Amino acid sequence: MAANLNSEVAPAGKLLLVDDEENIVRSLRRVLRKGHWEIETATDAESGLRLMDRFRPAVVIADFRMPGMNGVDFLARVKELLPHAQRIMLTGQADQQAIEEAINRSQIFRFVSKPWNDGELLLTVKSAFEQHRLVTDNERLGLLTLQKNLELLELNAELELRVQERTQMLSRAKREWELSFDTIDNPLVLVNTEDLTVRRGNIAAARVSNRDVKSFSHRQPCHDFMFGRSTPCPGCPVGPGLKAPASLEIAYGPRTFVANIYPVGDEPTAVCHYRDITDERALTRRMVESEKMIAIGNLAGGVAHEINNPLGGILAFSQLMKRDAGRTEKDLEALSLIEESAMRCKRIVESLLKFSRRSKVEERRSFDLSRCVEDALMLFRAQLSKHPMVKLEVHLASSELSVHGDPSQLGQVVLNLLHNGLQALTDFEGTLTVTTAFKDGCASFTVKDTGCGIPEEHLTRVFEPHFTTKPPGEGTGLGLSIAYRIVEDHGGHFVVSSVVNQGSAFEVQIPVRTGEGTP
Repeated sequence: MAANLNSEVAPAGKLLLVDDEENIVRSLRRVLRKGHWEIETATDAESGLRLMDRFRPAVVIADFRMPGMNGVDFLARVKELLPHAQRIMLTGQADQQAIEEAINRSQIFRFVSKPWNDGELLLTVKSAFEQHRLVTDNERLGLLTLQKNLELLELNAELELRVQERTQMLSRAKREWELSFDTIDNPLVLVNTEDLTVRRGNIAAARVSNRDVKSFSHRQPCHDFMFGRSTPCPGCPVGPGLKAPASLEIAYGPRTFVANIYPVGDEPTAVCHYRDITDERALTRRMVESEKMIAIGNLAGGVAHEINNPLGGILAFSQLMKRDAGRTEKDLEALSLIEESAMRCKRIVESLLKFSRRSKVEERRSFDLSRCVEDALMLFRAQLSKHPMVKLEVHLASSELSVHGDPSQLGQVVLNLLHNGLQALTDFEGTLTVTTAFKDGCASFTVKDTGCGIPEEHLTRVFEPHFTTKPPGEGTGLGLSIAYRIVEDHGGHFVVSSVVNQGSAFEVQIPVRTGEGTP
């Protein structure tokens, strides 16, 4: 208990009492001591003002009537020095005018009339301290709010700057992604796996589908956008169940595409990458045919040399036996048949040798392909005079098509194609068209007929030696094989198209001389 009684209580606030009468000051201190405030006193206004610089009270109580500066002037100065200090004035009954002046000038908190009631005085001072605390807290909170508002403004400005930078980064990333997406040469399409609609397609996809990439609808199915199909492509793996990469081969008109399809994580989206393999497959077929022709040519050359020696002996002995005297007609007829058959075998062997033999480099030179075709046509027209129902149309390039090679061999190819086209015409009635042109960096000539055409299953075999669809005795099947070898030997290749009962077209493309023959 003693410790509790002697323990110090922290001051509840600072209170300044100013009055020229010491009895009143002592009475006020005695009453206000109950509030546990830190109390300082002064006997006049000047002393109170000097004390304020050090003491800085929260509540000031001053008497109205004091020597020198009265209470109104004093409290007005207090207001200037400490605006938040609460001011209480002690007045007598006859000081109503002072009260009005104090209200106007000093904006005092309360008036306490003499004599005062101790309880009311204590409550008034407590209310003054409460008001001071409230005003101080309001100012502190106002300053804190202002500070926080300024910080918030700075944060907002920084956030706006970051948002602007992030927006620019996203815009730049989006633009870079779009440029990367659109610069891919192969068609690329983002597809919704739930309904197969296109979300986005690149420029290559729009080019293949002959559409404007900016005008497609998000409700447009991928098979319609890419290939103009009303139903999904046969075997299409795109759907809600797509979890792993898949591939699909798609035929679109004369072109063939391989679609590689990749799911995008857990999103209902798939990336469809299309690759046109038409030219690749054509090149592969030409390489296979070339390798096949080389192998067959080597075999044909070996067989021809092996047959040529005994065949020469048969011809020599048959001719010698025909010259012997005393041969009967029947023997001579038999020897003539042997000689004729041997000569026929000799021609076949010579064709095999032509097929297997490449032209010598020193025999080659630069020449105009159109002139070569024209020379071959001059020879062919003599044969064509026997077939008046056949019409020959010729369209030669207006500019020179300079190629390097053997003009006699290429002329042989032209004649061979013309003879094949003539034999393909039903009852030797129809049209043969010969065209020369500059195409895809090559000089080309095309022989087209309106004949019976070639079935699709035979197109891949037309250049094989001894393969023919002609009746027995009308062809050896070596003409196109030899033509293929000649064209390949000149660095060129064949492009063949045919429709049954409508006709065939054989196009030969040969590289032009560098810097020459280009229109």
